Amino acid sequence: MKNFSLTGTYTDLYQLSMAQVYFLKGKSNDHAVFDYFFRKIPFDGGYTVFAGLNDLLETLQELEFTSDDLEYLKGIGFNEQFVSHLKTFRFRGTVYAMSEGEIVFPNEPILQVHGSILEAQIVETLLLNILNFQSLIATKAARMRAVAGDRILSDFGLRRAHGLGAYHATRAAIVGGFNSTSNVKAAHDFGIPAVGTMAHSFVQSYDDELAAFRDFSEVRPDHCVLLVDTYDTLKSGIPHAITVAKELEQRGHKLSGVRLDSGDLAYLSKQTREMLDNAGLHYVKITASNQLDEYVIKSLLDQQAPIDVFGVGTSLVTAPPDAALDGVYKLAFAYGKPRLKLSENLKKITLPDKKQVYRIINGAGNFLGADVITLQHESHQTIMHHPFEFDKSLNLKELEQRALFNKVMENGRALHEPNTLQGIAEYCQAQFKLLPDEFKRFQNPHIYKVGISEKLRDERNQLRNHYKK
Repeated sequence: MKNFSLTGTYTDLYQLSMAQVYFLKGKSNDHAVFDYFFRKIPFDGGYTVFAGLNDLLETLQELEFTSDDLEYLKGIGFNEQFVSHLKTFRFRGTVYAMSEGEIVFPNEPILQVHGSILEAQIVETLLLNILNFQSLIATKAARMRAVAGDRILSDFGLRRAHGLGAYHATRAAIVGGFNSTSNVKAAHDFGIPAVGTMAHSFVQSYDDELAAFRDFSEVRPDHCVLLVDTYDTLKSGIPHAITVAKELEQRGHKLSGVRLDSGDLAYLSKQTREMLDNAGLHYVKITASNQLDEYVIKSLLDQQAPIDVFGVGTSLVTAPPDAALDGVYKLAFAYGKPRLKLSENLKKITLPDKKQVYRIINGAGNFLGADVITLQHESHQTIMHHPFEFDKSLNLKELEQRALFNKVMENGRALHEPNTLQGIAEYCQAQFKLLPDEFKRFQNPHIYKVGISEKLRDERNQLRNHYKK
């Protein structure tokens, strides 16, 4: 693979085309503010997990145009003065964002970029690429964690992912609640457990299954998981695994587990557990894999399948049925004025200006089920208004309100040491516990309310009326 890295040309052409106009017209240093938000919760669910922030900040700090980038841009017709200006390009903006791992909802700003209009425009595609993908995968992972309880979830998706997307899919899976991965590169870089068993080809390469199991356990006695369904799970795979487990015990080791990768996983896991327990191997864990997703995991557990570890591949890293999160990046403030985008569809009219988001907390310390978007310097709200239905509002007078936006980057430098990946995952789970159960349902989840303050509503309506003239 040819020297792939994230440089300034990791963007859409139109970002650079617009940036060139700003530069040549003397506008490139004018201040602008962009909002990142999404419009629809994936998987017909009730929530989304915000992921990718640390990776974004790290990338913004290092972003530049290489000499090769600049030569290429000249070669495709960009103005030489503009290309020369890009030699010194560095992101020097300020970023406000919710915490990575936060539970987020449609149409509320999750992140704001403040900076020159040139730099804020150039980083749009990069920002959307990182945040949309990781938030999608983290949300899929969180749905599986919600039904798996305290059972181990492991990412097995590297071979099924969309190219290099597998790398950040693993990271996002951990944010959403997974425990480990088969992806050695990601495990090394992100400091998470690397796990794995064996392939059917290993067993097939031997003349008999027991010999294959014996050799594998001899070389890997302390982390040995045996794949038991190459031939016949209950007639040969499990009996041979039991034989090897007893031999390991005699050498002072313990068989870690067996893996079921085909067939009726509920039935086979019950039979496997019974056979292992009857052999005194209560400690041997059962891993299940093969086209698992949140619905299959829930079904298996509803059937009381005694599975300890779920290895999830395709359905995690490709996130069916939603191939993407529809996150967008919209201008909210420029040239000293609030800005908005009009649409015939009222739901697609954007919210102007610099903003803050407050989460409403009920008397028990849990999420009420409502967030209110305000202008940046507004504080406690007594009422929030429905953003599109003008006759609907919610009284907030006696309710706790927690600000969700924090300044995370200033002058192009992150303001704090990044939270560890495990810390982000723990934060996500802590916030998820505060979300009422009705928003976690797979079928017809309750709709989380996102409203706007009176001042923000009035400003939007004034701008809407102005631009419709």
